[in-house]
Amino acid sequence: MGSNSCVAAWPGLPDPYTMNIVNNPSLLDQLAAGYALGTLRGGARRRFESLARQSATVRASALIWQGRFASMTELQAIEVPSPNVWKRIENLLPTSSSPVAQPTVPASPVLDQLRRALGLWRGAALAGGLASAAAVWVGVNLSHQVSHQEGQIAQGEQDKARLLAQLQATPAIEYVAVLSDGKADASMLVTFDPKTQRLTLRRVGDYQEADDKSLQLWALPPSGGPQSLGVLGHDKVIRLAAAEGQVREVPALAISLEPRGGVPGEGGPTGPVLFKGALLRTGS
Repeated sequence: MGSNSCVAAWPGLPDPYTMNIVNNPSLLDQLAAGYALGTLRGGARRRFESLARQSATVRASALIWQGRFASMTELQAIEVPSPNVWKRIENLLPTSSSPVAQPTVPASPVLDQLRRALGLWRGAALAGGLASAAAVWVGVNLSHQVSHQEGQIAQGEQDKARLLAQLQATPAIEYVAVLSDGKADASMLVTFDPKTQRLTLRRVGDYQEADDKSLQLWALPPSGGPQSLGVLGHDKVIRLAAAEGQVREVPALAISLEPRGGVPGEGGPTGPVLFKGALLRTGS
């Protein structure tokens, strides 16, 4: 049967009006990255959130980018010396708080010259003290700043190396699907990495099958019957081996509830189909 009959056979797939941005994977990828990073603001951020409430694919793209940014941290800001440093230095230096009574000495040109010289010496001594204190403070502060900046540079290099390793280890996700129940509540996020030929399923809902039951993943091709992609375990994250040919050109995925261990793939689902959703190719 054709693609339209497949969609009709599996109701609940996204409405056509939600596919405008979904059909532009590069734009969706940029918007989702900006939303997760926090650079998408104002009206654009509200419109993206509104679209995410309508489209499971947009929600999936946002979840993927939030996961990529989750372990990233910002570098520590440069410390700025307090503006009260000079005030503290001045408070530590001796000051003349009250004048000291001086004995009366007969006026003399020689004594006047000595007094003026003594005043100049005291001023020079105070200025020299301030200059010395300032030089010590500047030297200590510069040394601290240099050490701090060197530490930041070293930390920055470590962060860069760590982030590079994380980016290199990031899966090359090229297919994504959000499988929802009949109430359009997301229950399973599915991604496929052709580089490792692995399907990754993350439970995002509260559903948990009984111990005597198993969930089974099915591909819904444009023609022909459903094809089994594997039986899911009870873990929060499930990984299944799959070839790209099994998911390429497949418009939708579904999950059925089966007896423990699943059923043979050639016969199709025997139990109720609990979750389903469109499988879309990303812009990566």
